[in-house]
Amino acid sequence: MSAVYDCNTQESRTDGLKAAASAVRSSRLVVLPTDTVYGIGADAFDAGAVQSLLRAKNRGPDMPVGVLVGSWTTVDGLALGVPPQARALIEAFWPGDLSIVLPHAPSLTWNLGTTRGTVMLRMPLHPVALELLRDVGPMAVSSANVSGQPPASTAQEAQEQLGDSVAVYLDGGPTGDPVPSSVVDLTGDSPIMLREGAVSSAAVSEVLGIPVLPKS
Repeated sequence: MSAVYDCNTQESRTDGLKAAASAVRSSRLVVLPTDTVYGIGADAFDAGAVQSLLRAKNRGPDMPVGVLVGSWTTVDGLALGVPPQARALIEAFWPGDLSIVLPHAPSLTWNLGTTRGTVMLRMPLHPVALELLRDVGPMAVSSANVSGQPPASTAQEAQEQLGDSVAVYLDGGPTGDPVPSSVVDLTGDSPIMLREGAVSSAAVSEVLGIPVLPKS
């Protein structure tokens, strides 16, 4: 049976983060608040847990899971290289609402879906998410909803969709408008906006000093 913790009170938040960390280390799933929408997460390096995440969402490997990190420096161990463009976007928008796609380090043994050698990385601007990430390390995280259904902006909405497939729900209150992160692909010759969400193409272009191409 799932456990729900109100992270708006200190004692419950402490207990919830402890339970969530234990769940992640035990190959189970957690729901956590982020600065965009609620996310369903698992240990990024636990292939079985990531598969459980995809099953909970009724989603196939053709839609790979992104990775949330708790610090800028974590990226250096996950990407094959962090180009100057990525550094500029990290400094401008992290922690925040921009996901960056980079080639992943070939030494990593993980299975996030059909990624074609890439990984989508983001550092969220939410204290509960950051505290958990800094405890357990990088997490594979997707929006906390069944595929095709609206993303959850509250823990209750996430629980209504995902039920007991999730071990621990961290309730951080409403996230506000359920706007997803923007996604910029830096794996090619030119930056491409794969999804325009909370951060505009114009804002990304301004930081990079070059136009960001739309997804073809």
